[in-house]
Amino acid sequence: MISKILVTTDGSKTALKAATKAIGLAKQLHASIIIMCVVDKRFMVSRTVLIKPSSRYVTESIEDYQQESAERYTRELKKLCGKKGVSSRTVIKQGHPVEEIAKEAEKSKAGLIVMGSHGQSALAAAALGSVTYGVIHKDTKIPILVVKK
Repeated sequence: MISKILVTTDGSKTALKAATKAIGLAKQLHASIIIMCVVDKRFMVSRTVLIKPSSRYVTESIEDYQQESAERYTRELKKLCGKKGVSSRTVIKQGHPVEEIAKEAEKSKAGLIVMGSHGQSALAAAALGSVTYGVIHKDTKIPILVVKK
């Protein structure tokens, strides 16, 4: 029986669709949800980003921006879980998404991983590094449910 479901988010509509499916499944199974977002720092190019158009240039570090975004994404899903009566907790990690997702699934003893897929072609996924593809082909015994956009 599945008692914990790990759902990943990157703030996209596809991730929200996957989370909605995971929450519905968790409600039916009386399972809890682990909401996970991974801040991927591997491809940092710049140290600052303009946070909103204004007459003054206000910048913040990319790291702070990504952390705040991850907190916002997970907070929104936690709120959705609460509305549906599903218990949840959030996890934000920094590192390589494929590795961190696999590690957290094992550590938390998740019975299922639910992820969204943006539907890239195999060539685009290979070139860009699809996280969903990577988790599917990672050496884990945990079943994975992929929700397509």
